[in-house]
Amino acid sequence: VRADTNGDKTMVAAYSSELAKRYGLKGGLKNYAAAYATGLLCARRLLASVGLADAYSGVEEVTGEINESEGYDGKTYYVPEVDEEKRPFRCVLDVGLAATTKGCRIWGALKGASDGGLDIPHSPKQFPGYDKESKSYDASAHRDLIFGVNIAANMARLQEENEEAYRAMFSDYIRNGINSENLEEMYEAVHAAIRANPAR
Repeated sequence: VRADTNGDKTMVAAYSSELAKRYGLKGGLKNYAAAYATGLLCARRLLASVGLADAYSGVEEVTGEINESEGYDGKTYYVPEVDEEKRPFRCVLDVGLAATTKGCRIWGALKGASDGGLDIPHSPKQFPGYDKESKSYDASAHRDLIFGVNIAANMARLQEENEEAYRAMFSDYIRNGINSENLEEMYEAVHAAIRANPAR
């Protein structure tokens, strides 16, 4: 959304429901991993619409690390690398009245958009993997949530402990041939599909 004298204008929109319809997500549209993928879709779609998709491709391998680089003008940008001719597209996260607790899905969408190539100022303090006492950030813990490792662990645990509860809770995944062993591969395929064609 950008401000205009006649009111705010929506530049692009992305919805998690698109992940299932167009990009191969086979279940779980309301978890952290889906929020990340929705943020990635929004970023790639916006950059394509303003002609910056090639200059700012974002991160190719998701690690959970914070994207920061110094531009030719000495400013800090929150993208992996700054193009010499075009500055990155700067965004500001506006969550409105939504609760912004540590590790909530809003931060997943922000991380997806940042990894997708948008310049969004942020710090890791609200991300999963940040330890407030030691003031350290474990990027691999964040990466695990981005790829649904927590969901896969819960699937494996529940399948072992209570087969009936497992089948009820993960019915969409099971119906589509997804289990704890191939869940991460599904999210990798979703990310690749988004990058291949983010257009509506």
